[in-house]
Amino acid sequence: MSFPKGFLDELKARIRVSEVVGRKVKLIRRGREFVGLSPFTNEKNPSFTVNDDKQFWHCFSSGEHGDVIKFLEKTENLSFLEAVERLASEAGMEMPQRDPHHVERAREEASLIDVMEMAAAFFREKLHAGVGAEARVYLERRGLRQATIEKFGLGYAPEDRHALLRHLKAKGVDVAQMAEAGLIIAGPDIPEPYDRFRNRVMFPIADARGRTIAFGGRALDAEAKAKYLNSPETPLFHKGRGLYNLDRARKPAYDAGTVIAVEGYMDVIGMAQGGIENAVAPLGTALTEDQIGLMWRMAPEPILCFDGDKAGLRAAFRAVERVLPLLKPGHSLRFALLPGGKDPDDLVREEGGDAMREVLAAARPLADMVWEKEVSAGTWDTPERRAALEARIEEVIGQIADPKVKSYYAQELRARIAKLFGRERGQGGNRQPNDRARGGQQGWGQQGGGWKVGRFVRDPRLTPVTPELRRSALVQDKGAGVLKMEQLLLFVLLNHPELLEDYCEELARVEIRTPALDRLRNEIIDIAALHAPLDREALKNHLVSRDLADIAHRLEGGAALASERFAWPGSSREEAETGFLHTLERHHRTITLEAELRAAERALAEDMNEENWTRLQAIHAQLERSELVEGKTE
Repeated sequence: MSFPKGFLDELKARIRVSEVVGRKVKLIRRGREFVGLSPFTNEKNPSFTVNDDKQFWHCFSSGEHGDVIKFLEKTENLSFLEAVERLASEAGMEMPQRDPHHVERAREEASLIDVMEMAAAFFREKLHAGVGAEARVYLERRGLRQATIEKFGLGYAPEDRHALLRHLKAKGVDVAQMAEAGLIIAGPDIPEPYDRFRNRVMFPIADARGRTIAFGGRALDAEAKAKYLNSPETPLFHKGRGLYNLDRARKPAYDAGTVIAVEGYMDVIGMAQGGIENAVAPLGTALTEDQIGLMWRMAPEPILCFDGDKAGLRAAFRAVERVLPLLKPGHSLRFALLPGGKDPDDLVREEGGDAMREVLAAARPLADMVWEKEVSAGTWDTPERRAALEARIEEVIGQIADPKVKSYYAQELRARIAKLFGRERGQGGNRQPNDRARGGQQGWGQQGGGWKVGRFVRDPRLTPVTPELRRSALVQDKGAGVLKMEQLLLFVLLNHPELLEDYCEELARVEIRTPALDRLRNEIIDIAALHAPLDREALKNHLVSRDLADIAHRLEGGAALASERFAWPGSSREEAETGFLHTLERHHRTITLEAELRAAERALAEDMNEENWTRLQAIHAQLERSELVEGKTE
């Protein structure tokens, strides 16, 4: 919501930043400021400063800064509105009234919450009454202590079809409100309304502010149609938009640096009883996009817990499919697979909280689960099957929307493909790598501000390093396109096949868009794997036998590569290698920028705001100016 002019200024004027921060950080006054240890990093020397005059705090160790509202957002996992409401309460200020429609809706929701709180109190009372004996035995058998039962507000819904209905009627609640809150079954085709929850252990479901908005009920009758029954969708409750235990888990999640998602209510409660209080659970549905977003507000890499059996893996793989399009820099998921078909509640009850912590500490990154999902789906012992796996991996990569994350997944998964199918550098013909020639070369990665390929680490502006390369048309022509770079990469290797010993893996990862050139690339990789070392004449003869010599001949006869002398047979290995790597870097960066451009165009189409427009213009400028290449002729 938007606030009236001056409301936030008055709020911040009434609240001392140091007072709010001081509840989390031990502050020492130094002149006009306060200093303390950062709440965001494990530092030993204080670098966190607070200035009440400027109504501002800054953390030098993490780079975080902001006002008192943002401090609550960061340290309490509150939304902006929740932080403002809390501070307004402390300052004795009333929250501004919203427009009439919002006010009326809020009033209706508030009245429904009152009804839900009455129901929760009723269920708690019945748990400790005579009718709740069986429910108490069940909870005792599950190992729950009385303090835990009270902490989570557990209750019991009697078997009587009208017990709650009568209770709420006596308190002045009409049947329409009960039905709207999802507490009773009513309607034109139902002669007599009756309670939705009967003979069930009741789990109150709260919103982020701790207010009861729904219930989950666990049947005590083994013949019940549904073991667990949740409230229906209501004005208060939307199954896919909330998480069980969200209100209690936010602070522990911030303190622990992560949040744990488990399957059910008892898992959350059992883990809390074992000292692990940063756990949440979906509300009777598979994990949704909204729920992933809620967890990302709590921690950047939530841990999802699943049984280690086949059913658990299937559920984990569904979560993988759901999260891939949502990935963004710094935000992912990890996966903890439990042993022996146990769920978290069983593990904690039988072996203690430390056993569960060991499982969580061994949580696997999302990339591992993506790989296992695809590789475990078949047997890859023929060329056709291997091609199918590679095609599937490319489809998976294509599901990732964020261009930077997509680029890194492409590198990671293509490297795993190369390793799985024996394309690692130096494997062909059982020949050992020539360490002197390679100079300790490694695969793709990022080091400092530049891209790393092989042993060369370059500045992102890619100033050429040899006079030959400085005079190259590749450098002089800032508008060199992807097609020319694809041609040049292959042409270098046709004339200098000795480079394949060190760069076959890199060649396998390159995205070749031209079908004929892609076919040529694949054939070069195959022959290099079978016949190492490979000289120019042997490669030529092989391509002739495969009816690919005409493609190589067109590359040699084309004018586009005539000035790229480092690619021709007469150049030295060092010149050829340097030019090859330079082209490889530029090709990769261009592909990445084009992907970023497509993503920026989609973002602008969905939301035409200034930020999206500025991002689109910046990417266009990079492509047009070709900022990757800044070399000048000597």
